Amino acid sequence: MTALADPVPGGRPGDLGRVAALTADLAAQQVHGIVLAYVDTAGVGRVKTVPTARLEAAVSWGVGMSPVFDTFLADDSIVTTDVLGSPDGDLRLYPDLDRLVPLAGQPGWAWAPVDRITQEGERHPGCSRTFLRRIVADAAERHGLAFRAAVELEWSVGLGSVPGDAFVPAASGPAYGATRQVELSDFTADLLAAFAAQGVDVDQLHPEYAAGQFEVSVGALDPVAAADRSVLVRQTIRAVAGRHGLRVSFAPAVLAEGVGNGGHLHLSCWRGGVNLHSGGTGRHGMTAEAESFAAGILAHLPALTAVTAPSPASYLRLKPSQWAGVFTAWGLETREAALRVVTGTAGRRDQEANLEVKPVDLAANPYLALGCVIAAGLDGLTASLPLPGEITGDPARYGDEEAAALGVRRLPRSLPSAVEEFRADQVLRAALGPVLADAVTAVRLGEAAAVAGLDDARVAAAYRWKY
Repeated sequence: MTALADPVPGGRPGDLGRVAALTADLAAQQVHGIVLAYVDTAGVGRVKTVPTARLEAAVSWGVGMSPVFDTFLADDSIVTTDVLGSPDGDLRLYPDLDRLVPLAGQPGWAWAPVDRITQEGERHPGCSRTFLRRIVADAAERHGLAFRAAVELEWSVGLGSVPGDAFVPAASGPAYGATRQVELSDFTADLLAAFAAQGVDVDQLHPEYAAGQFEVSVGALDPVAAADRSVLVRQTIRAVAGRHGLRVSFAPAVLAEGVGNGGHLHLSCWRGGVNLHSGGTGRHGMTAEAESFAAGILAHLPALTAVTAPSPASYLRLKPSQWAGVFTAWGLETREAALRVVTGTAGRRDQEANLEVKPVDLAANPYLALGCVIAAGLDGLTASLPLPGEITGDPARYGDEEAAALGVRRLPRSLPSAVEEFRADQVLRAALGPVLADAVTAVRLGEAAAVAGLDDARVAAAYRWKY
């Protein structure tokens, strides 16, 4: 929840009064342990776990974990910055009791996201969840804005019986095909049941385009809760799949060829309970502020890719004419545009209108991705940036003159190129702060160096089971 206070030694106000009853309730449900979860700079989910009986201690005094994980790469090697990456120091992980939930896919376990502070009780500048919460709080204070967000998740389902790191699709049916849904009917039914038990409202669950690929769309929440939910949903999919003898990959490119897995962000701005993307006098019902917010995202999109497409494998996915959104362009319901304006259905547009940011995959840390996209949009809103002309169809077909008139240019084609854009973007770096900005740079360059010289097939294989 966006109003959640930073943790403090001794526990957040109010938490200690709740924890005894909550612990007793978890024990009655046969929950034996709590997964304390966060996402590192490389986008890898990291955890510590405690017995349920130790929840009160975790809420009061946190659980230790080294800050070195902020500079871990996906292969668990370590890079360094001026501040992070040494073996020194410790942090405290504090669970958010408002988001704690028993895991239906992992009986005997509950899950909670954490915020991280230093042993001295100070905010850890590398904590991405705290970063997002503060971006949202600042927008409320300065602009009177709130946000609703959701993360789409695509993943590939493979046979768990295949030896080694190879991928063999667990379903043979066509894209969006009824055959594929039937072949994995038991798995997806159990997945829906697990989501329902965990309070995750699902809009859609269906087969997708690539081999063995599925997608789930979930309901919108405030940005911090939406990022939490995306982490929980991935944990649930992986757990339920394992119980069915399946293996899942959220990697941007499971195979070098074909369409990869996306993690599109949906985001809308609200003030006083009113959706700024609907009912306005601008294009497609947008208000002037919504147009400027969209313009800010477009303006910073080349630099944003270092955060939203953070893996070398991301650039195997970001190809023209594959609905990945690889040009700085926007359009109404245009799935080739990097920024898709979604108006929603007539009669529901005041609730449903939003922006979809497409050059995003699930190697991205969702807290960093949402926070940086919001920071980019707020920069556009503050400066009253004009939204350029919209595109229709595939921007790859545009000539140079037409593309230039609409501000359409190709996004970075490699991770090092994205890092160069990020290094030059003072707005995003200021929003992140020097510690997180330096960590993003070091980790991205470390990932690129780790696979330098490898062909596309080996790059895809290197990240296939990391996400």
